[in-house]
Amino acid sequence: MRLLNVNISTEEQSMVVFYPPIVVRIGSTTLPARLEPDRSPRTVEAFLTHLPLRGRLVHARWSGEALWMPLGDLRLYDSYEDPTSYPAPGQVLWHPPGVSEAELLVPYGPTRFASKAGQLAGNHFLTLEIDPLELAALGRAVLWNGAVDVSFEVKLQASR
Repeated sequence: MRLLNVNISTEEQSMVVFYPPIVVRIGSTTLPARLEPDRSPRTVEAFLTHLPLRGRLVHARWSGEALWMPLGDLRLYDSYEDPTSYPAPGQVLWHPPGVSEAELLVPYGPTRFASKAGQLAGNHFLTLEIDPLELAALGRAVLWNGAVDVSFEVKLQASR
């Protein structure tokens, strides 16, 4: 688990927040992921309340090299915290409903987040911990083979 605010006073120790490790399953591939509470704390908190989250990833060719999970009217956090339109590979974005439907974007290469409504931005709240070449191979497989199942879950810790 990740510990935030490592340099804290004795009074603040009771306020330390631990965030669980996340696993993302894309098709048959399981990927570790880390939450980004320093970037998008409200989005992270809301995301955790919806786990496990399951759906389908399709290719988002209009955004470049990225995968897209449409979420309809699902609401995590309705505002921007750390918005970007140009995420790096593995930086998962949350886009609230409004200009476009609610969605998650999973970039695997050069990406400019967009929809038929134009350029979009999203909160970077989760990062996939995967070799960029492996992530690119997953993205290209979705491009050529079609939609895949995806799930986001809290990683269960092995008991000792």
